[in-house]
Amino acid sequence: MTESSDPGCDPHSPEPTSLSALGKSLLQNRGLILQMATREVIGRYKGSVLGAAWSFIIPVFMLTIYTFVFSEIFKARWGGMGGNESKTQFAVLLFAGLIVLNLFNEVINRSPGLIVANVNYVKKVRFPIEILPVVAMCAALFHCIISVGVLLIAFGVFNGHLQWTLVFIPLVLLPLVILTIGFSWILASLGVFLRDVGQSIGLITTMMLFLSPVFYPLTAVPEKFRFIIMLNPLTFIIEQARAVLIWGKLPDLIGLTGYTVGAVLVLWAGYAWFQKTRKGFADVL
Repeated sequence: MTESSDPGCDPHSPEPTSLSALGKSLLQNRGLILQMATREVIGRYKGSVLGAAWSFIIPVFMLTIYTFVFSEIFKARWGGMGGNESKTQFAVLLFAGLIVLNLFNEVINRSPGLIVANVNYVKKVRFPIEILPVVAMCAALFHCIISVGVLLIAFGVFNGHLQWTLVFIPLVLLPLVILTIGFSWILASLGVFLRDVGQSIGLITTMMLFLSPVFYPLTAVPEKFRFIIMLNPLTFIIEQARAVLIWGKLPDLIGLTGYTVGAVLVLWAGYAWFQKTRKGFADVL
């Protein structure tokens, strides 16, 4: 594995905290990021007979279970589709929401332990430890892409066609990716100094599961409580993902633009916090 020669990675020198410095670091270390993300994905299935095929098998299995349980047992219906709603529509809608939720949760749940689990990188003067949350996101994106592929196959089988608006799904997910990496830097830093962060983050992500429109449409929430669901950063992205993947609607470009601006601010704040606090990592670890 190659190491970065960026002098900004020296823990004894002032750390750059600007977005331009972040862009420079990611550009210089793009090969290392890809290498580590690939190794992480492969390592997850190391020793198994089917290997990386599990990344496809697992979402197929889960979608099959959702389809059976919600269409045959609960007889669940999403509503708002009149007589056009098929028995499997609920499962597809639920799975679309879970794809967004899992992308966020996979990175956030790992974030508090990213630095603690990679002490050997912290000890290396020249290693760019700021890329660790980005590596985690790249690995999560791999599984997200596989899950989206499974969803599209299922939608095509159930409905006989695909929505052309699915081409906008990268545009929909990009703001969430930016926001999640920003949060990840904050949590990765806090996880070094406050080990309780790792224990509490699981409770928070579980709470977000039920406060996100994953198992229910947003319209099912009483008006007086709907603002609580809207405060959840996952809600808008889940709704937009369903719009382009399932409903065949164009994305809300104004909403996505505003979300992206906020996400970039969180990204910058998270990166700045990480760079300011990283000098103390070695002392604690």
